[in-house]
Amino acid sequence: MDYSFRIRKGLYLLFFLSLSGVLCVSIRYSLPEEKKSGSVVANVLKDLKLGPGELSARRAQLVSKSSKQYFQLDTHSGNLFVNDKIDREALCGKMDSCLLLSEIVLQNPIKIYNIEIQIKDVNDNSPRFSKKEFELAVPENVPTNTRFPLESAQDMDLGENSIQNYTLSPNGNFGLDVQSTEFGSKYVDLVLETPLDREKETQLGLTLTAVDGGVPQRTGTVLIKVNVLDINDNFPQFTQSEYKVKLKENSPHGTVVSKVEARDLDFGSNAQITYSFHRVPENIEHLFYLHDSTGEITVLGPIDYEKETSYHINIKATDGGGLSGHCKVLVEIEDENDNAPEISVISITSPLAEDSPLDTVVVLFSVIDRDSGDNGRTSCSVEMHLPFLLKTTVNNYYQLVIQSPLDREKVPEYNITITATDRGSLRLTTKRTITVLISDINDNSPVFEKAKYEMQLWENNIPGLLMGSVHAVDRDMEQNSQVTYSLVPGNASGAPVASYVSINSENGNLYVLRSLDYEQIKEFQVTVRASDGGSPPLSSEVVVRVVILDENDNAPFFLYPLQNSSSPCNDLVPKSVEAGYLVAKVVAVDGDSGQNSWLSYELLKATDPGLFSIGAQNGEVKTRRALVERDANKQRLIILVRDNGHPPQTSTATLNILSVDGFSDPYLNIASVSQEGREEDGSLTMYLVVCLAAVSFVFLICIILFVVIKMQKKESSFITALPQFPPPLPEIPETGVDSHSGSLSRTYHYDVCLTGGSLSSEFRFLRPLIPVFSMGDPNISQNIRISSVSQDTPDQMEVQDQRELVSK
Repeated sequence: MDYSFRIRKGLYLLFFLSLSGVLCVSIRYSLPEEKKSGSVVANVLKDLKLGPGELSARRAQLVSKSSKQYFQLDTHSGNLFVNDKIDREALCGKMDSCLLLSEIVLQNPIKIYNIEIQIKDVNDNSPRFSKKEFELAVPENVPTNTRFPLESAQDMDLGENSIQNYTLSPNGNFGLDVQSTEFGSKYVDLVLETPLDREKETQLGLTLTAVDGGVPQRTGTVLIKVNVLDINDNFPQFTQSEYKVKLKENSPHGTVVSKVEARDLDFGSNAQITYSFHRVPENIEHLFYLHDSTGEITVLGPIDYEKETSYHINIKATDGGGLSGHCKVLVEIEDENDNAPEISVISITSPLAEDSPLDTVVVLFSVIDRDSGDNGRTSCSVEMHLPFLLKTTVNNYYQLVIQSPLDREKVPEYNITITATDRGSLRLTTKRTITVLISDINDNSPVFEKAKYEMQLWENNIPGLLMGSVHAVDRDMEQNSQVTYSLVPGNASGAPVASYVSINSENGNLYVLRSLDYEQIKEFQVTVRASDGGSPPLSSEVVVRVVILDENDNAPFFLYPLQNSSSPCNDLVPKSVEAGYLVAKVVAVDGDSGQNSWLSYELLKATDPGLFSIGAQNGEVKTRRALVERDANKQRLIILVRDNGHPPQTSTATLNILSVDGFSDPYLNIASVSQEGREEDGSLTMYLVVCLAAVSFVFLICIILFVVIKMQKKESSFITALPQFPPPLPEIPETGVDSHSGSLSRTYHYDVCLTGGSLSSEFRFLRPLIPVFSMGDPNISQNIRISSVSQDTPDQMEVQDQRELVSK
């Protein structure tokens, strides 16, 4: 208990210091490389101005800024020890200054000390040439004082410990010229002091020695073989003395860096140029590849900006006669954002009391990025809508504090994801999740799993069928979390909801109480209430939408020919019709919806199956061929309509088609003694008289209108359109054929038919009609044609084929 109190007290002090500002002090030490593990670097108590035991009391921690923990801090004595042997060359390469950065973090109050430890170089590396033996091909006519650049030795040490001089074994022809580059390194040239004579000596063996300035002194040697060649008087010349290129770090293997080109004016083998690296450090050969014949430089190894920012590459071009030309390639490495930020957690407070005060420190952590520039600048964030606030201190240290009250019933624990992102062009992100546990209070009402429920039910269901269930969860415990369900009183489609459904109070199952019909009710809603067992109880409500699904329980119904009509439907067809003549249009409807109402027609039975056809979708009965003399005058068709339900339902209707030569009285007399031998019907005669009177009245009105229009439009000699006078018909849509509703297209022509039988007539009206009258001899007859005019040709109304001839 006392230890927990001290931890909490220390966290409060840390928070207080984070508000007032955290102090930061820098301390520098130096250390030779190659020190054994456990060696003492320094005692930090005096430099930190702390007393004995204060490091332990303030929970001091040594935080390394490098990828490896090279040092260790003894909090009791204050000694800083070497944790692992340090190799300066492996750590910093040829960099002049090699620093290892760490931080000592003290708490109660929080204070940060920057520790900079400079690693000093010792002479632990001997000069080393890349090869044990070098060969030079020197023509015999080379003049004296000709310089032959030699490859320099490499020494990983710095300053006096690096290469200081070169010596050459005694010989009668060559001497050395050692010079320093602008970067501080030394290079050596082999200088011809006396002319060569291939006839006297074809090969010379020279020993080149590189000497450093360390104590003890170290050396490295290489054998130089000089082959004396015959005359070759042209040296290879590069097109550029210096090439400058930029290369992005982490470039893949085989990426082209640059291409050098040298030319030689000689012929034959003396003009064949070979490219090679010259005077390059050993790591260059591991990182780059030079094609010896094309001069193309490609990436061979990993390019890391954090290790080296630029490379100086010397390239030699040697022709077949042994003469060489040289150039430099300067490769500048461009930093890529290839290091993600690193998150280091210092302390976490968990579990966290639900009643913890605001601004309590929950997490203390730091963020570092090993890239440079914007690639190394980081920003840190946590998820939104959390009761925690992220505060920045110094040196990329962060604190996560409470900013709003906590509620365990809403969130019993928090998985806080800390996101650290750098500012590179392609930003890298590191995420770390920290779990913080919260405690308990009883203050929640039941909550439904869904904001709104929807259940589907097929029509014609069995009463008592389970439709589905609702479920609510109460985050409280024991009695307060026990949920019961009930229906909220209300109406659905004019009846109480309790007459439609019932609910199980324990598990929320909903049952339907009656069989439902989709054609009467398609959906309804009920409200379910969930109450907990608390005192007073808390409750919540949810709306349940019940959707009734349609079944294929309605058979198609014929509108034409009327399915339940006792009188047969007769259609007249001229015997002179050709194939494709529209005889009639069958119309049916279905009381179902969706695909259950999609109708298709077929010819189930016919007197002559090859004479007529019916459109599967539009119900149009057409002739398949022209009528011939041997065809029966009366054709009987049985039409079947089928819906698209599962299983499909069907209906049938009978259509009689009479083939005639004309519509005169003789034909009516002949029709009256047809095969059926029907008797005269008095009622039909009365209908005929009424129809003739109505047609005469309409004809008279049309003549009057014709005269009025003629007088108003004197310049027009031809009437292009007459007003429509539709008879009283059922309302039919103006669109084309609809297989669902059975509507008709206005582009088809339908007639007033008079069928024989002791001057009895039957009528059918299927579209808005325009009467068109032709006047002839009053002793003959009136030609009456009632047709629907297509919208596409309103200016071409004309009298079609005569269907009936009615004698006066």
